Amino acid sequence: MRLREGILPAVTRQTFFATCAPGVEPILYAEAKDLKLAKLEQQVGGVFFEGTPRDAWRANLWLRTAVRVLQRVARFEAPDEDQLYAGIQSIDWSPWLPPDGRLWIDAQTRESGVDHSRYAAQRVKDAIVDQLRRPDGSRPTIEREDYDLRVHVHLYRNRATVSIDTSGESLHKRGWRRAQGKAPLAETLAAALVLGSGWDGRAPIIDPFCGSGTILVEAGLIAAGIAPGSFRDHFAFESFPHHDAAAWAREKEDAAKAVRVPPKLALLGSDHYLERIEQTRENLDAAGLAELGQLEQRDARTLAPKPGWNGWIISNVPYGERVGGPGAVRLVAEFAARLRENARGYHVSLLTGGPEQAQALRFADSRQTRLVNGGLECTVVHAAL
Repeated sequence: MRLREGILPAVTRQTFFATCAPGVEPILYAEAKDLKLAKLEQQVGGVFFEGTPRDAWRANLWLRTAVRVLQRVARFEAPDEDQLYAGIQSIDWSPWLPPDGRLWIDAQTRESGVDHSRYAAQRVKDAIVDQLRRPDGSRPTIEREDYDLRVHVHLYRNRATVSIDTSGESLHKRGWRRAQGKAPLAETLAAALVLGSGWDGRAPIIDPFCGSGTILVEAGLIAAGIAPGSFRDHFAFESFPHHDAAAWAREKEDAAKAVRVPPKLALLGSDHYLERIEQTRENLDAAGLAELGQLEQRDARTLAPKPGWNGWIISNVPYGERVGGPGAVRLVAEFAARLRENARGYHVSLLTGGPEQAQALRFADSRQTRLVNGGLECTVVHAAL
């Protein structure tokens, strides 16, 4: 068997890359540092770290802003399609995928001889399938959703980095969500918004555009020390060779023992639509946070936060793609005016759209950060009122 980086006993240290949405990298780096992952390096699109498979378990279980955790398998020069094919074939794929298994390939290429990502993915698929094809003709099939192994190939300046996905489904799919709502904010971005706000985990949080409650749920999980991956039924690494199921079960048990739901924490949500309030209530209950929720139907422009609470107002404010052009800007401007009048002493972290919406949220003492939400460039406005 031709061993490569990824196909080694569980005690061997590996290289991993936790991916995230653009703009979230500093928050993910801080999370990884708090998790005491080793040899951290922040890069565009995520964070590198080194560790054992157990560290990959912990990263999948605990990182709130990561989308996937990739484990590097090999690196090699691939200036053309033939050498890409040969490099992939030099890896023994049999421990990872049976001949009748299901496979998916993600490929990205930049400044390389193989300059088309879909074609690169095709050649990688060919190399793996050709290696595993049986004499009777049986071979792995390609499945976009229900796969046994997801392989990621990154080509940059003719150098290929080959990784396997230890996560499986995207980590934003926590497992707690019962009500989907309309265009909900991804759980990973909601967590990034809360973590980037500076919230202390004790002060009350208000979301006046709560939708299906994603921000409130993620805030509650953070405050209670609930691992975001603890609701999931399965991670891809559970099917890997050398996986220690008993040790993984103990890891989850230890995480469960650390949970401490703050009894006095207030998660206050409101929305213009009663249906959204019911969705928030359902999701808070699914996450074990129902007792912390205080919900009401209300127009955000009538928000009247409790004086002297020194709370945090954290929200995904409607913007053009959701409400429509000038109407969104006007709504945001009226909401901001309400905050200036009625929310003295509060902190705000508001995710909004482009420059017009951000301009409408100008406060005397504010700063802005950028991130990408579903392919849309967005602004987060932080302020102390």
